[in-house]
Parts: sequence; structure tokens; C-alpha cells
Amino acid sequence: MVLKNMENEDEIGFGGGNDSRNSLQKAAMTAIYDVLTCIDMKEDINVENIVSALLDAPYEECDYFVKAAVVLSIRDMDKIVSKYNANMNKWTFDRLNRVEQAILLLSYVHFYYIEPDVQKGVVIDIAVKLAKLYLGDKDYKFVNAILDHVLLREESKDEE
Repeated sequence: MVLKNMENEDEIGFGGGNDSRNSLQKAAMTAIYDVLTCIDMKEDINVENIVSALLDAPYEECDYFVKAAVVLSIRDMDKIVSKYNANMNKWTFDRLNRVEQAILLLSYVHFYYIEPDVQKGVVIDIAVKLAKLYLGDKDYKFVNAILDHVLLREESKDEE
């Protein structure tokens, strides 16, 4: 995997040890990227091998967040992609680069499946930090804008 590397990841808030939540976010995004690469190359997807290699641990010992992010992204990819496509003007999900796709898939499953009580701003902040770390200078603005439209909580009827 070839991604833009920053000399000091702390500059945008992605420092910390291997067990930090930020490291897990990066690992989940990278694992999803690897899955997308397998799909693009029409290769078999082995989630256990991908996650184990990234976290340098047996799959059973790997963090739930990373495993869930990858499995849920694969399981509901068609549904998630259609949500993004419905909110993009003149673009489609398949035209985005693979890193952007991985960030968007991770953000969706984090917000809707893994931590359904997480605040939208927290998920967008993580996605923007990943975009600033791995994408072009202004690509984070697109990630921010599309997530702002897609990550929406349904208002409860009781609150009306």
C-alpha cells in the first residue's frame, strides 16, 4: 500500500502508540483500503489475514473496532455506496480514489453500526484528519462535505 506519509503525524492529531484509538482508526482505514484493492484486482478477500498483518497480532486478539469496520464495510458495501452516490453531484463513488473510498466506508460504518451514539462531528473530524494525512491538500474538504450530507441521524417521532 502506498500512501502519502507525514514526518510528524502529531501535527494533525494522529500520534500515539499502537493501542491508541487513532492508530486503530488508521488500521481500519488501511484494512478497508486493502479490501478495496483485493476487489479491484478480483482477488479473494481474507479479512483475517489483512487485519492480523496490519495489527501484527492473531486475528482473535485484534481490536473489535478494526475487525467490525472491515467486515461491515464489505457486508454492506452496495448499500453504503448507494448512499454516497445519492449525495454526490457529478461524481460517483467508483470515481473516487481508493483512499477516499476507504475513509468514507470507515466513517459510515463507524457512525451507523459500530458506535451508533457517536457524534457526527467526531466521525467527520477523524475522516478529515485521515484525509489530510493521506490525500491531496484540499481533498479533506470533499470528505468533510460529503460526510456532512450522508451522516444524518433520524429524528425521533417522540421529539416532535
